Amino acid sequence: MLQSVFGYPDFRGEQEEIVTHLIGGGDCLVLMPTGGGKSLCFQIPALVRDGTAIIVSPLIALMQDQVQALLQLGVKAAFLNSSLDSQAAYATEQDLLRGRLDLLYVAPERLLTPRFMNLLEQSSLALFAIDEAHCVSQWGHDFRPEYRALSILCESFPAVPRIALTATADSPTRREIVERLGLASSRQFISSFDRPNIRYRITAKRNARQQLLDFLAGHRDDAGIVYCLSRKKVEETAAFLAAHGFRALPYHAGLDSATRSKNQQRFLREESIVMVATIAFGMGIDKPNVRFVAHLDLPKSIEGYYQETGRAGRDGLPAEAWLAYGLGDVVTLRRMVDESEAGEQRKRLERQKLDALLGFCESIRCRRHSLLGYFGECT
Repeated sequence: MLQSVFGYPDFRGEQEEIVTHLIGGGDCLVLMPTGGGKSLCFQIPALVRDGTAIIVSPLIALMQDQVQALLQLGVKAAFLNSSLDSQAAYATEQDLLRGRLDLLYVAPERLLTPRFMNLLEQSSLALFAIDEAHCVSQWGHDFRPEYRALSILCESFPAVPRIALTATADSPTRREIVERLGLASSRQFISSFDRPNIRYRITAKRNARQQLLDFLAGHRDDAGIVYCLSRKKVEETAAFLAAHGFRALPYHAGLDSATRSKNQQRFLREESIVMVATIAFGMGIDKPNVRFVAHLDLPKSIEGYYQETGRAGRDGLPAEAWLAYGLGDVVTLRRMVDESEAGEQRKRLERQKLDALLGFCESIRCRRHSLLGYFGECT
């Protein structure tokens, strides 16, 4: 099936062991770097086991892209999200009830509705896959409250195997995933966090725009992402790069959904587009030939930095991660933490994560070794 359906000659890393464990009915937590082939770990068992696999995914664009790719391979896949009108949603629900689907992608807030839980109880289920599982952690960089209620899957469907997957989770986040999702008896598969094809460069911020131009001079015809901390800076930087001959597009939550969607599709389908974005852009973006990720401002944590830089070089070819940081960034991020409405415990943890990131930036050690050490990986 790996070859006949998906076209791959061999499994990579621990994929085969994960697939075998899930087919056998076991639960598992999978930590695998971006581009490591996480999706295959549940897609193959979904085709082997009887029933429909329910894939919990946090982003509409991500589930739509994955379903489209599966349909092109001849796999019976569908999604349920707010982009469907009531007639299309009803048709998909009927396909689930009648066993016509191999995989159904659904957002967590949809899955948790009484209507959908009732549909699941009447359906034949192959497995549950919880993608981007780090969203369950309130201490993580991308917390989504609805993910914490997914423990209901363990309680309501104890005989259906579950797999939780993420590319980024330090030890405290892993412990919380296991606790919140009821995966205490699951097997954990933790791949290396190393992305050997990415070169990490960190520089002190002096004239940030000129430094960015100097870096981009070596990537004139490449696709890449430039991250900024604020929407205003995204707009200004995109205009600045466009004025210097780059095909730069803005992306942030303040843009209307049609503009965001159009810019995202251009980035995915065209060559040499530079997406200038806040962290609203990124999760689930699967463009293999991104040659660089640049940070014009400090990210909020090492996990965020790893997740964002991991969008480069998914094709395995050389890529660069470039970051310019200055004292002003640290002051801004500390003020954002202090002024947030989070509880004191969360603020304390966010300050610790920021301190760890600053230590990473200032370290004279090899950046790769420092990064892997943060995630508990010996080098």
